[in-house]
Order: sequence, then C-alpha cells, then structure tokens
Amino acid sequence: MGVTLLTVGFGCVGANAAPAPAPVQQPTDQTLADFIAKGLKNKAAKPIVDTGSAGTGSACTSGSGAGSGNGSGDCYGGSGSSSGSQGGTSSDTVGYGPASTAFLAAFGYALLHPNVAPPGTNDWSCKPTAQHPEPVVLVHGTWENAYDNFAYVSQPIKNAGYCVYTFNYGQSNLLAGGGLGSVLPGANGTENIPDSAKQLATFVDRVLASTGAPKVNIVGHSQGGAMSRWYLKYEGGAAKVDHEMTFGATNHGTTLDGIGALGRAINNFGIDVLGLIEIFVGHSGIEQTVGSDFTNKLNAGGDTMPGVNYTVVGTRYDEVTTPYNLTFLQPGPGATVRNITLQDGCDQDLSDHLTMMYSPRVLSIILNTLDPSVPLKCTFNPWLLGGGGKL
Repeated sequence: MGVTLLTVGFGCVGANAAPAPAPVQQPTDQTLADFIAKGLKNKAAKPIVDTGSAGTGSACTSGSGAGSGNGSGDCYGGSGSSSGSQGGTSSDTVGYGPASTAFLAAFGYALLHPNVAPPGTNDWSCKPTAQHPEPVVLVHGTWENAYDNFAYVSQPIKNAGYCVYTFNYGQSNLLAGGGLGSVLPGANGTENIPDSAKQLATFVDRVLASTGAPKVNIVGHSQGGAMSRWYLKYEGGAAKVDHEMTFGATNHGTTLDGIGALGRAINNFGIDVLGLIEIFVGHSGIEQTVGSDFTNKLNAGGDTMPGVNYTVVGTRYDEVTTPYNLTFLQPGPGATVRNITLQDGCDQDLSDHLTMMYSPRVLSIILNTLDPSVPLKCTFNPWLLGGGGKL
C-alpha cells in the first residue's frame, strides 16, 4: 500500500472539451497478451469456481500452493497458488464522512473511519424521479472502500437528482488470502473477485427492491469495473444494468508497470513466483494481472453484454492499470462503447489511478453519461498533490 500511495496522482481539466475516441488496444499490448496466454504452463487448469460458500471452495493443486475456501482454491493463469482458508464478506456503511477533494485526505480519514459512507449515498428512502429514473451504484476498487474512493463524486451525483448507493465488498483478512493490504482499516476488495460479484448482485437487487427501478447505472473504479463486468456476464447483471461506467478498470488485466507481466511469464516457464506475490497482494491482485484465468474468462466471447451501454475511461498517467489502454473495451452485438482517454481534449488533467475519481473532468463524464446535456469540464488537476481541480 505504501508503494501504491507513493505512485498515486490527482487530476482534472477545461469546459466543454470533448474527448477524442480512444484506441482500444495497441498491437504491442496484444502481443504481450498473446505471449502470456501462449506460455501458460498449465493449459488444462481447472476453470474458475465461483459458486462456493465459506469453507467449501475447491482445492488448487497445479502449482506450489493449495488452498480451500470461498473460491480461494482456484488457479489463476497457472499461478498454482492459494493462501486462503475461508471466503470474504461485504458490509453496509455506517454513518457518513465529509466531502473531500483529495484522495490522500479521504484515505487518511478512512483509516480512522473505515466504514463510513461518502456524502449523498445510501438514502434508502430515496425514490427515483421521471427525469432520473435509474439509481447509481458506486463500486470501489482494490484496497479501497466506499468512502475514500467516492468522497468527491458522490454528493454531486446526488445533487444532480439521482439516488446513489454504495457498499464495501470483498473483505478478506490476511489468513483468508486477502494479502498484506488487508491489514489496513478499510482495505477491501481483496478476496476472490467472482465471489465479490455475488455480493454486488445481492446489493443491486436490494437497491432495485428499495427504489422500484427496473435498472441501475454502475460507476466502477479499478477492480470495481472488472468485478461489475463479471456481475454483468455471469451473475445476471446485464438485465439489471443500463449503463456500465468504468474508470481505470483492469478490464484486460494489468502488467503493473511490467512487474505483473514478468511474474506471469516466469510462472509460465515453470517457476511459481506468483504464489509468493499473492501473499502480498491477495487473491484479487493476482486475478487482475494480464493473462490470468479470471481476466481470460471475463473477456471470453467478447468484452460486452447485449443491451448494456459502456463508458470506459483511462488516464495516461495510470501507474496501476498498465498499459492504460488495456482498460478499453471492444463493442459486441447489442452494446455501445465509448472509450475515453481522460487527457484527450484536456491536457491539464494529470490524474493517475487513484486520484482520477477526484477529477472534475471525471465527475463531468459521469454526469454527462447520465444526462448528455451536462457539459464536460476541463480544469487543471495536479498529480499526487491534490484533487478536485486544485492543489
């Protein structure tokens, strides 16, 4: 987490500047993905099991590790490792934290108040209006929580007239395979991602029952984007989601600036290093590397689901989802995709992976997606040092 925070950035940019279409994937990225896929040591590895309950997951024995629990025994990309013995949980937020314009400030507040909700969310008496008939569900990323991920964007979405909801998912401790990051208060999203998608399915059903709405819109950051796409594909979510918005999502995995890709390549040649890495980054961290079984199955048969609209945003300064254009999606039948590079039309936005959710431009993209009459903003937003358009 310390390394991640040191590589964090902030950003946002100027009014009515329309982003140019983003490239979906460069040939060099595809070459990397093909190399990883072709080199898999165990091509007949067991498929992902995502239906287990606590203490009943299948064992993984294709590498140096073996484990059982709520999906924790699965082998991802031939890593053959699993340190978990039980599954994770999700939880409701308790109370509210203040609005924040900077991720680092929100992160510090969440260390002392790990379960609070970001402002404007989880009003279970809220009823959608004819002008804004669909609720918005905010889905946080790895080692994050509802508050520190969305303390900047949540209240403005509520103020725009939408019912907004969020929760904390994928809570798994160190012994259960959550990795070292899970020891920090409020560090969620560390368990097996397909199990987290089940928790999202339960939460969305609750939102729909409370509001009476037929569908929701999802805003997912990082793992929250990839996890919610798994929900769309394998947990019936496509029938319940109108618009899927992802920001810095590990949609096609990440090389982690080459570290993850190197580890995967070494694993594929027969030396299990990902098993050791998993102890530090947890199940979900390994699942999000390029070439993992999770990533391959997530995108099997196409990136999109019929009937769902997608807005996918990446930033050139992303140091976690790398290369950043691996986040972009190809539209399949019955789906629309808008791929946006955050800096296109707005060079002043220096947002990186974590701080992009504190970017005024990102907020304007969310609001514009929900209501196309809302103009896009372009304002300077500094990398690392600040957020919300200022130092």
